[in-house]
Amino acid sequence: MSQSSIYFYFALYNRNVNKFLYSFMSSLLRQLLFLLLLFLSSLSNSASIKIIDINGLNNLTRGNILGYIPFEIGDQIQSDILEKTTSSLKRTNLFKEVNVSLENEKLSIELAENPTIKYVDFLDYEDKDIFSEKFIENVQKNFDIYPGKVFKSSNLDALIKNLNSLLISNGYYNSNINKKLITDDKNRLGIELVINENDKALIKSFKITGNNFFDSDTLKDSFEIGDPDFFLINFFTEKDRFNQRSFDAGIETITNKYLNAGFLDFKVNSSNINLSSNKENINIEVDINEGIQYSIKEIKFKGESLGISQTLLRSQFDMKDGEVIDRTEVVNGVKKIGDLFADRGYAYSNITSSSILTKEPGQLIVVINLDPGNLIYLNRIIISGNTRTQDSVIRRELKINESETYSKKSIDNSINRIKRLGYFEKVKHNLIPVKGVKDKMNLIIQVTESKTGEFTIGLSHSNATGPSFNLGIKERNILGTGNTFNAALVSSKAVSQASFYFSDPYFNEKNYSINYGFYSKSLDASNLDVSNYQLDTDGASIGLGIPIAENQKISTDISLSDNSLTCGSLLASSGYELSQCSSKDSLDVSYSIGYVANSTNDYYFPTSGSITSLKGTLALPFGDYKYYQLESSFNNYSKVSESLTFGFKSKLNLASGYGNKDLPFFKRYYGGGSSSVRGFDFNSLGTKYPNGDPKGGELSFISSASVISPVDVVNIDNDNIRLSGFFDLGSINDKASNFSIDELRASSGIALSWLTPIGPISMFAAKPLVSKSTDKTESFSFELGAKF
Repeated sequence: MSQSSIYFYFALYNRNVNKFLYSFMSSLLRQLLFLLLLFLSSLSNSASIKIIDINGLNNLTRGNILGYIPFEIGDQIQSDILEKTTSSLKRTNLFKEVNVSLENEKLSIELAENPTIKYVDFLDYEDKDIFSEKFIENVQKNFDIYPGKVFKSSNLDALIKNLNSLLISNGYYNSNINKKLITDDKNRLGIELVINENDKALIKSFKITGNNFFDSDTLKDSFEIGDPDFFLINFFTEKDRFNQRSFDAGIETITNKYLNAGFLDFKVNSSNINLSSNKENINIEVDINEGIQYSIKEIKFKGESLGISQTLLRSQFDMKDGEVIDRTEVVNGVKKIGDLFADRGYAYSNITSSSILTKEPGQLIVVINLDPGNLIYLNRIIISGNTRTQDSVIRRELKINESETYSKKSIDNSINRIKRLGYFEKVKHNLIPVKGVKDKMNLIIQVTESKTGEFTIGLSHSNATGPSFNLGIKERNILGTGNTFNAALVSSKAVSQASFYFSDPYFNEKNYSINYGFYSKSLDASNLDVSNYQLDTDGASIGLGIPIAENQKISTDISLSDNSLTCGSLLASSGYELSQCSSKDSLDVSYSIGYVANSTNDYYFPTSGSITSLKGTLALPFGDYKYYQLESSFNNYSKVSESLTFGFKSKLNLASGYGNKDLPFFKRYYGGGSSSVRGFDFNSLGTKYPNGDPKGGELSFISSASVISPVDVVNIDNDNIRLSGFFDLGSINDKASNFSIDELRASSGIALSWLTPIGPISMFAAKPLVSKSTDKTESFSFELGAKF
């Protein structure tokens, strides 16, 4: 083909392409123009909502309804506006009826509200352990079914379903709940739930299979439920009454039992609860796989130890190499290491444990992974809740300061010191990280102040002194300064007294304490169930306390008193105390030195720590009396469980005369009563005069052991009430050299201590265990204003 031909065909091709493109673009432009005109036409003819009319409202507001629907005035009217509005309103479950219509750009909504709940009654139930007042109150709130709320049928259905599940989980398989709804003319609804538990399904048999290490009886004892006891016992224990909570708790208990015995692969293969066809009997079968028992080959530590020695780290675990692994001890050891890190400022350490199988069957290497995290500093210490006590009084008890490195031990010690003040019912603390700062946190200390002072005018009663008239001011935290001020007048059959006392626990920068006081006292001993004498005393004292270590203090006191003794006929004329009754001795000048160490975690109700007290008193030679007293006491508290505390108290006192003088008989020790061996009359222990009156003694020994628990009482804060079971042992001996086992007395019983708004209340019921026919006993005691 020639070159001219090529050019001809190329020109022809070009012309055809241009013609095609022109035709295509013209057609496309016409279509776009048509669509644009159509869109503009639709806009000019579209309608919008001009009015929203709502009728039928009683409790809800127009604003509530407008918030529920997906349209508002001015929105374009869409084809599905009625459907969407109706659906949105029905989804709220607030209405019995919803009708929506649209006419002339007016959206009309006709509503019939659900009724407002007037009352909810739970009727005819018998198991008050399940349906307690607190449970009923909580379940109504959880499901929004309580007076004043708008009724939603779905909420009531959910509530009934929950109650049915609860009844079944407690063994009531034949129970039923009937609902009755009563609406009044004001559209208020009364709800009555009639609950019929019927009889519980009883456990007919309980089997555990697959066990070899522990026998079946031991494992079944881990459950509160199981095979029925002997029918008389079972009547009280109700052990054959099934409930799911107790069953699940038992499964968890045997799991922990195996894990703590080294069976780390233990698992429950199946737990079948088979209900009989009549729903009256249950057969339980639990099949387990014990696995193998593991022992520790060694414990290794990996990671950053902060310079803590391997020996110290290893000592945190109470298991030796080669012993069976106890999972609880591993967990406790990990926690202890975390505390070691926390005491060095690493509050957010991450201590974990893992294990490695060894070639020897049943042996593991336990690996403790150490990650201390960041060093944390205390940013601010914020104290709140103290409306009366000055901040400085609280801050001076702190053993950690702002800007110092975090120390768990120092913070815990500080909180315990604040609790020991006795100014607060509750002391709580928490740590809050500072926003945007990784290495700082704030310590928040929140206190609830207790009643530390009172102005009294009235009557009180004590088993020791009987009824008494009181007038005075007592304040252990005067004006929030932490100082103690007492001024009182007391008048009873046994004691008449006027006194003044002041104490400042931090009177100088070295934290020395100072105290002083004056008093005038008249004692009629015959009304204290001791020998017949009258002692009138005017005196004064001054003392100084010096801290020598953390929570330890020595104190020294000097007192001066003038005594006037008048003996009754039995003491004087019968010669019981002839020499002292005829003596003209009156001036008593004594000096004492003492030591106190207190590590308890609370003033009123400690659960850990101890108090050790030693005191020696010497009547100085330039006075008329010459005697000495050595007194010691030890109180210790330790937690047995989360709710139980074991308390032990012991007191040993010795007194005697010197320089050919006897110990004044009114300085002797007495025993029996609420602060001594309970179950025996006040001051009744020890040697007696020939007429049967207690003589007292120069040696006193009192000891007590108790298990203490908070008490849950409706509308009473259980932080302020304690119940204890106790065992008391003690004796009063005429002379230290005459100590005799024969003088020991013992008792046991229960006691209640309650810190009330009007003062502390103590009561006990006791039964003597070791006594003599000549002893005076008491089975019950009540005291208001007594020291716990």
